[in-house]
Amino acid sequence: MKSDNTGLNRREFLKVGGMSTLAVALGSAGLLSLSQASTAAAAPKGNRGFGGYGPLVKDPNGILDLPRGFHYKIISRTGDQMTNGDLVPAMLDGMAAYKGEKNTTILVRNHENSTNSQYPVNGKNPWSKGAAGGTTAMVVAPNREVIKEYVTSSGTIRNCAGGATTWGTWLTCEETRELGHGFVFEVNPLDPENEMSKTPIRDMGYFSHEACAVDPATGIWYLTEDSSPSFLYRFTPNDRSQKLGSLQKGGKLEAVAIEELPASQASTFNTGKRYGVIWREVNPERAQQDAKDKGCIQFSRLEGAFFSAGVFWFDDTNAGTGNLGRVYRYHPSTNTLELFYESTDQNDLEMPDNICMTPWGDLWIAEDGPGTDRIIGMTPEGNVYTFAENTMNGSEFAGPTFSPDGNTFFVNIQTPGITFAIWGPFARRNSARQRAMGFSAPPANLGPVVSDKLAAAAEEQGMSILEAAALERHGAPIA
Repeated sequence: MKSDNTGLNRREFLKVGGMSTLAVALGSAGLLSLSQASTAAAAPKGNRGFGGYGPLVKDPNGILDLPRGFHYKIISRTGDQMTNGDLVPAMLDGMAAYKGEKNTTILVRNHENSTNSQYPVNGKNPWSKGAAGGTTAMVVAPNREVIKEYVTSSGTIRNCAGGATTWGTWLTCEETRELGHGFVFEVNPLDPENEMSKTPIRDMGYFSHEACAVDPATGIWYLTEDSSPSFLYRFTPNDRSQKLGSLQKGGKLEAVAIEELPASQASTFNTGKRYGVIWREVNPERAQQDAKDKGCIQFSRLEGAFFSAGVFWFDDTNAGTGNLGRVYRYHPSTNTLELFYESTDQNDLEMPDNICMTPWGDLWIAEDGPGTDRIIGMTPEGNVYTFAENTMNGSEFAGPTFSPDGNTFFVNIQTPGITFAIWGPFARRNSARQRAMGFSAPPANLGPVVSDKLAAAAEEQGMSILEAAALERHGAPIA
């Protein structure tokens, strides 16, 4: 990955990166437990997850390959009974995790059903009769047992991805523009199937939605569109208090454009090059056509979205010269857009879909390509590694998310419909690495020279090497 800081000296670089300051901002029964799927041996010494957890161990059950020391448990599958007697719906997709009472985790999960399904979402208060999509929730105990599983919204179509709000609800997005569907709905896992869950937030647009994510500093939402061509949107609520009911008060929808690229084709982007962007207002009811007419940036087919440490991340599943996918990042503070990573080898990354940021600061990506799909990790340096492989039938991974304490990774396989809980020697929470994902690595001749002792101390204390070097320079006793 190239850097834009080639004209800076070392002291200037540390100032630009914010490193000259001493402040460090921290910004059910019958389910199969398969610890034998990966050995209980500890991960190799010194491997904290920065760059992966080593080679995968073959699962004797032929379901999920994981690195040595990791375990998985199937906590839900399509067709099984939920706690109220209904059957778990099909087509598991986007998902988020919230902190519940008594150290429980509440998972909210999308179901990408259309109008016909053997396992529809059978809600009591649907938005549209005959629509088989919607959302469910699970309350998961610290021992990864499901305490409760239930429908949270119904009557929607192709609930693909979405995004978690800062106030504990879930925005579920319809990936369609058929039968009057194509909206965003807000779901409260603590108040399932309420009136809000079947009220479309129309100002967030009528288009083939994929995912969305909010900037907690501003309350502005960013939304991806799963169609071809597709556009990147932002929604500025009239009420930016980030409280229950605020989004229902409407707002302004815009699509991103670049004046210096008249063709407005994202295919012209070069890795590491940042572009200043502008946002052009579009009519929510005809968002895509307006974006086209106003010369906004045309992407191939946008998918996953995640906001972390001041940066909005999203991916384009079949973009690039090899049609293998790209990962972008947008910096609201500077209003700049950058192509962070483009895959040139299917062994590295193939058709990125849902994404999430790990507690220790790597981006994790669910693949949706032909053949064996994987969970791919991406480091702040732009390196990739494999964390998991679905060895069942090539169905896509979806809904990657971590429990609030960072100890459990939850993810779905869409078909035949399985939700996994995965645990093991994950690296501990590292806010510094999360922030590092938002900045280009300095050129080798500008980066600080640090001792092995200082590097080890930085890792032990959960900070980046740049921060440790800056603190040492100011006389702080780091190592």
